[in-house]
Amino acid sequence: MTVAEFARRAALGCAAVLGSALLAACSGATGGTAQPAPASASSPADTSGANPAVPKVGHPLDVSAYVGDPCRTVPPSVLTPLGYTTPGEPHTAAAADTSAGPYCGWLIGAEGLSVQVGLLTGNRDRGTGGLSGLYQGKAAGQVGFLAPAPAVAGYPAVYTGLRDRRARGDCGLDVGIADDLVFSVAALGYQGEQDSCHVAETVAAAVVGTLKGA
Repeated sequence: MTVAEFARRAALGCAAVLGSALLAACSGATGGTAQPAPASASSPADTSGANPAVPKVGHPLDVSAYVGDPCRTVPPSVLTPLGYTTPGEPHTAAAADTSAGPYCGWLIGAEGLSVQVGLLTGNRDRGTGGLSGLYQGKAAGQVGFLAPAPAVAGYPAVYTGLRDRRARGDCGLDVGIADDLVFSVAALGYQGEQDSCHVAETVAAAVVGTLKGA
């Protein structure tokens, strides 16, 4: 079973949300990535970080070198100890499953585990990016679950989802790397919150390291 097939099955049950959960609906090909609602004249998107609840990003990171191959954001030296020994499956074409931005998925087929990383440039380009977009979505009732998470390598983060399924082994983590951009990690199919969020946080720290050129 491919990563996309596994993610599609997970999304049918809204198993977890990867990325900006700005619509209360699952997107099958991104393991439950909810796509953002377009900004409207009556409800403009505010990605300035003016909301005091939204942490500002002091040192923005550039993802442009990786949008063509998001699988390069996580090195094998991080993935292999987690059990991911086969190459990731990149999704970069302009299609419904990449409207939030390009993403990559890795799968341990025998155990039904997956990790997915999304660079949510599509949300940014629509004006609904960044942590501020997530907080706006939560205030508008479009994000079902949002909770502060420990900073990832110094960058602010939140747990997100259509609902909180961390205890069931699905952990979605969004990391703010610019005031108008986040990347997302979803760890799906684990035994509980400790396992799933540990994997999500480990992978997220690796992404930050890659983007910093470490």
